[in-house]
Amino acid sequence: MNVIQPQPAAGLASLWQNANFLALWLAQVFSQIGDKVYLVLMIALLDQQFADQASITPLVSGIMVAFTVPAVLFGSLAGVFVDRWRKQRVLFTTNLLRGLLVLLIIPGFWFRWQPLVNWGFLLVITFAVSTLTQFFAPAEQAVIPLIVPQEQLLSANSLYTTTMMGSLILGFAVGDPLLSVAAAILPQGRELVVAGAYLLAALLLVRLRPQERGSDGGVQTLGQMVQDLREGWAVLRAKPQLGTAVAHLVVLYTVFAALVVLTIQLAEQLLRPSQFGFLLAAAGSGVALGALLLNVGRAQVWSYRRLSSVGSLLMGGALVGLAAATHSLPLAFLWNLVLGLGAALVAIPLQTLLQTETPAEVRGKVFGLQNNAVNIALSLPLAVTGFIAARIGLPEAFLGLAGVVILMAIWRGR
Repeated sequence: MNVIQPQPAAGLASLWQNANFLALWLAQVFSQIGDKVYLVLMIALLDQQFADQASITPLVSGIMVAFTVPAVLFGSLAGVFVDRWRKQRVLFTTNLLRGLLVLLIIPGFWFRWQPLVNWGFLLVITFAVSTLTQFFAPAEQAVIPLIVPQEQLLSANSLYTTTMMGSLILGFAVGDPLLSVAAAILPQGRELVVAGAYLLAALLLVRLRPQERGSDGGVQTLGQMVQDLREGWAVLRAKPQLGTAVAHLVVLYTVFAALVVLTIQLAEQLLRPSQFGFLLAAAGSGVALGALLLNVGRAQVWSYRRLSSVGSLLMGGALVGLAAATHSLPLAFLWNLVLGLGAALVAIPLQTLLQTETPAEVRGKVFGLQNNAVNIALSLPLAVTGFIAARIGLPEAFLGLAGVVILMAIWRGR
């Protein structure tokens, strides 16, 4: 069941002929760019409001916390509602409301409150935007199997992963110059650019027509909500391959979150700290390469387990290579590329497995639980990795991550 047997029409080329998928994919691109440039916008607004302060780092940290907390609080609960609502309506509404919330910043700043009041206002907007994102994420994952034939899911997830990494790099790389140009054209141009990305995503989703059954009935009681969450956990327990897939995706994102911190320290030795994005871009290029390889005919007949096992071993080897390359920029680029390639071979097949093996009626719950666990996995390493690396050393920290990934590969092979 876990082996892909593609039909002749399967692959990236046929996906472009699927109007539903094309609308969802384009909406994802603009929504992802909106998410990334939104954080750049918050930093720019804080820099403008607190120009007389020596550092705005504590204020930026507050924005980051407001952006992260909803992911921990509402990630699982959002999936419960997604299963009871029509996915197209959830996707459209969350993007529309996020765009309107960003536009609300414009009249909000007309009142010329004290800077700290403006900061509190931005915290509220950020919390609301992030909360809506928690509904968008599981709805997006749940709707893909409704609009893409099973034999094309691997190709669809390959494209999604590639564009997600591309929007991550593009959003952070061009966010500041893009907002600067927008502000030079219009005083509120920065807010309009970010809001426009969300609103354009919403407009594209008007065309989405998935074959789904939904009551839009919501959840009436706390007991009903708890029962729905138990249903999601029950599916993961009843199908061990799904629980294992979620666990390994959590490990994968934990490693990548730690890698961001370690890459900053590596850039201090090889480049400048502010240039750590170049090394991450190499990892992102590796992800794109892995996604393309997964669309090669021979790769498509491998089982999900075999693909992800190979990916885990590649990641482990790349992390060992990085431990030995802390003084070589070319080798650091090379091993980051290999690391991204391995990550693609882990993430894409496992996400496809979750979509194909999870019953349609509980996909929102399962993806909500996955989203919740992944967000926690992304948060914890950011807090502790720098401290650990400072205590044991950068090469040793890379070796520790390599050990975790190799253990993941061994566990998968049982």
